[in-house]
Amino acid sequence: MLSIPEVSLYSLQVGKWTSEIDEFKHENRLYDLSPQIKDFADTAVLISQLDLVISVDTAVIHLAGAMGKPVWTLLGFDADWRWMQDREDTPWYPTMRLFRQRQHGDWESVFAQVIPALKQHLARDRV
Repeated sequence: MLSIPEVSLYSLQVGKWTSEIDEFKHENRLYDLSPQIKDFADTAVLISQLDLVISVDTAVIHLAGAMGKPVWTLLGFDADWRWMQDREDTPWYPTMRLFRQRQHGDWESVFAQVIPALKQHLARDRV
């Protein structure tokens, strides 16, 4: 996603996995917001300032969906029952779009869907 010049990424990851973005710290459009997050209220404040939330099935996507923010959820092949099957939307959150793995572990194909969708989303916002 950093290959798209208009995109800046803000990590809302907390806990022991926050260091996973360290290898990308050289990117000047990737920001680690974990030091600002103490609870869900802090996370909600940060989400309210974002144009779009893109994440895997975590508390962040549920919070963003409940807030009515545009949110794209990246689902693994064996996604939980609540995401139903063969859908790009969900009745739980009207502002959510679902992107699914077609094969176990195949995140490359998910991002092959997300990146053009993100470019299209950005083009609409420029109009």
